Amino acid sequence: MISISDLDFHFGSRTLYDRASLHIKPKDKIGLVGLNGTGKSTLLRLMVGEYKPDGGSISMSKDVSLGFLNQDLLSYDSHESILLVAMQAFAEALELQKKIDAVLLEFETDYRDELADKLAVLQERFEALGGYTMQSKAEEILEGLGFSTDDLQKPLKTFSGGWRMRVMLAKILLQQPSLLLLDEPTNHLDLPSIKWIETYLASYEGAVIIVSHDREFLDGTTNTTVEVSGGKLNPYAGNYSFYQEEKVLRTEIQQGAYDNQQAAIKQAERFIERFKASASKAKQAQSRVKALDKLDRIEAVAPDAAKVNFKFTFTQQPGRHILRMEHVSKSYGEKLIFRDTNVHIERGDKIALIGANGKGKSTLMRLVAGAETPSAGKHQLGHNVIMAFYAQHQLESLTVDNEIIQEMNNAGSKRNEMELRGVLGSFLFTGDDVYKKIKVLSGGEKSRVALAKTLISEANFLLLDEPTNHLDMQSVNILIQALEQYEGTFIVISHDRYFVENVATKIWYIEDFQLKEYPGTYHEYEQWQDDREKAAKKAGLPSPSAPKPAPKAAAVAEPVPTVNKTPSPDQKKALRELAEVEANIDRVEKELAIYEKQLADPKIYQNTAQLKDTTVKFEQVKKELMKLNDRWEMLAEM
Repeated sequence: MISISDLDFHFGSRTLYDRASLHIKPKDKIGLVGLNGTGKSTLLRLMVGEYKPDGGSISMSKDVSLGFLNQDLLSYDSHESILLVAMQAFAEALELQKKIDAVLLEFETDYRDELADKLAVLQERFEALGGYTMQSKAEEILEGLGFSTDDLQKPLKTFSGGWRMRVMLAKILLQQPSLLLLDEPTNHLDLPSIKWIETYLASYEGAVIIVSHDREFLDGTTNTTVEVSGGKLNPYAGNYSFYQEEKVLRTEIQQGAYDNQQAAIKQAERFIERFKASASKAKQAQSRVKALDKLDRIEAVAPDAAKVNFKFTFTQQPGRHILRMEHVSKSYGEKLIFRDTNVHIERGDKIALIGANGKGKSTLMRLVAGAETPSAGKHQLGHNVIMAFYAQHQLESLTVDNEIIQEMNNAGSKRNEMELRGVLGSFLFTGDDVYKKIKVLSGGEKSRVALAKTLISEANFLLLDEPTNHLDMQSVNILIQALEQYEGTFIVISHDRYFVENVATKIWYIEDFQLKEYPGTYHEYEQWQDDREKAAKKAGLPSPSAPKPAPKAAAVAEPVPTVNKTPSPDQKKALRELAEVEANIDRVEKELAIYEKQLADPKIYQNTAQLKDTTVKFEQVKKELMKLNDRWEMLAEM
């Protein structure tokens, strides 16, 4: 499909690619990995033509189509519904729909055979493009990515950036390009959506290249791993777990070869130094000098993944009970978030709060922190508890004119500069980076500074809301190590399953508007949930995790003015007509479904007369349904 040969690319004086090569075949599922700044996203932009190589070539077959998901799409805005935005993927089918409608309009007064033939050709192409199923496909993918049925008709501009990114992902998936380029696709997805897209990509017929720091996602979606390192593209014939094991073996081989070569070089250098002035052996010494000059030197093995070089300390030991919340409820107006929820956190608890977005995870975290007041119930913090709360909005509390090292000094940890540099090095700030001002940092860099400040505080109770966002795999490992040796208590919200599995010993999840707890690791929780689902299915019961309708809030007794509740004659008439319209809508929808099924059958396109008759009836019934729906809306408002 695509051949990358001897690729060179530079950003200013920095070399990202130096004679790098890679061949991408149909159905390849590639995970592109490497440290931040090595050029993973840049490679995707080179492939779509946004950047031009400084040397080498990127060539692809004429029939290759590319779909590129990148963070720039967050800025896309539209007044159209998210369903219509996603359906823009079917540009040709939508254009054909307009042409078909125009021909059908002519049919109302003109029944020429040429017009019928034209309609047949248009509809055959429309059917081949999936025109009759494009809306249902769009609905399926949007709902798989976490949108409710009610959301589909809402304008794109009413959604936050993360939800807009899901719409753009849906649009790209619906285009079904022969090569999908996905740059951090899980950044704005919750766990249920991540699992859905894993399943989708597993059966995707085209090729895929994924840049992601979510190793479990890479394991579930890729069959090849390409490491970007030292300006090269190094392929491994397996998923991320295979890459990790294989890299250890390659590193051992490289280290052995490097050690042997270095020993040979030192031996040659000793010979040269000893005999370069000797008349009898000067020629041999000169020969070895030339040999060393021509030697293809093996690179030294890069050091192992960074280790935590700082230790959590806090001077104030809390009591056994960190927090109690009893019979807590929380609502925003009529929207219920929690009801009658109890929380009990003990010293040393390592808790992960997981689940779909919109269930109230961040709200619960703010309630625990005391940043929000419950609508009902009791919140009691334990003895000697010192809390630190990390969330994305914490970035606003950074002092923009401070240097990074100053900002860390102001965290009040009383660590010296060398210790602070060690902490910052763990979060990818090395050398003179520590003297950069906060105001020149990217969003991701600010996020890492805020997280580092949280970790060096003397808090004995940490609240971490999506701390792995913007961290590469090395930094996630650092955070895991830090939390493993942390002696305090923490709650973490994260959709990174590897991270959650390695730090949490209790899982919190929200079900039926209440907080519930599973006393075990994430993988144990997943197995338990699978067993629950299977047992419910076997017993013919609904899924235990399926959304339940919000319980009705207790009515507040208020004086009610006396009114005449007897419907007027006009209201009675409207109610009778409303019932009739509803019955007609039901009848017409069934009739429309019959015609849709007939038009989806390829055989109908072999019979022009039948096709013409079915199409005309289909359009007539569709118009009738539109009129009935309009009438129903008018009557319902009376």
